[in-house]
Amino acid sequence: MPKVSVIIPAYNVEDAVADVVNGCDKSYEVIVVDDGSTDKTYERATSTRAQVIRHQKNMGKGQAMLTGVSHAKGSIIVFIDADMQHLPEDIPKLVMPIQKGHYDMAIGSRLLGPRSKMPMLRRVSNSISTRLIQLRTRQKILDTQSGFRAIRKEAIEKMPLDSKRFVIETEMLICAAKLNVRIVEVPIHIIYKNGAFHFSFLDIIKFLKMIFFKRC
Repeated sequence: MPKVSVIIPAYNVEDAVADVVNGCDKSYEVIVVDDGSTDKTYERATSTRAQVIRHQKNMGKGQAMLTGVSHAKGSIIVFIDADMQHLPEDIPKLVMPIQKGHYDMAIGSRLLGPRSKMPMLRRVSNSISTRLIQLRTRQKILDTQSGFRAIRKEAIEKMPLDSKRFVIETEMLICAAKLNVRIVEVPIHIIYKNGAFHFSFLDIIKFLKMIFFKRC
C-alpha cells in the first residue's frame, strides 16, 4: 500500500498534540510542525514517535503545512489539526479512496456528519465561504473549509501554493479544480473546542483576494 505521511501543524496545543500523534496508526509517518509555539507544544511533541520540525517564530498554518510536505516521504499526505477536534481514527476513511485509485484528494466533511454540533457562527461563515468557492471552482464541495484532508503528494507538489495562513485550504481547492484533481468528501467526527473562531479580519480579506485573483 502507498506510504502515508500525517502532517500536524501545531501552535500552542501542549495539552493535545501528543494525543493526536499517539492516535495515528503506527504504519504512518507522522510529522509535527511546531509553528513557533510559546507553550510546551514542542516538548510534548518530541516525547512522541513523531518527527518534529520547529519554526523559530510563528509563520502561519499554511507555512507549517508546506514545511511538513517538504519533509514527508509518503505518497499520500494527510493534514490533521493538533487540537483533537479531528480524530486520528478517521484517517483511514480519508486515505482509503486514494489508496484504491479512485480519487486524488479526500476532504473530511463536517457537513456529512452531525452538522448540528457545528457552532452557529461557523455554520454561517462556512456556508458563505463554501458558496463562493463553489462558484469559483464549479465543484460541489460541501465543506470547503475543513482542514482535515488527504491528498496525493504528487498532486499537491504541482500546486503553486504560497498562502501562509488558513486560506491555504481554499487555495488548494482552487488549484485542484484547475489541475482536474479528483475530489471526494468523507464524513468525519468533529469535537468543537469552545466554539473557537480562527479567522481574523485580515484572513477574510486574504480569502476574498484568493477567490477573485488566485491563478494556478
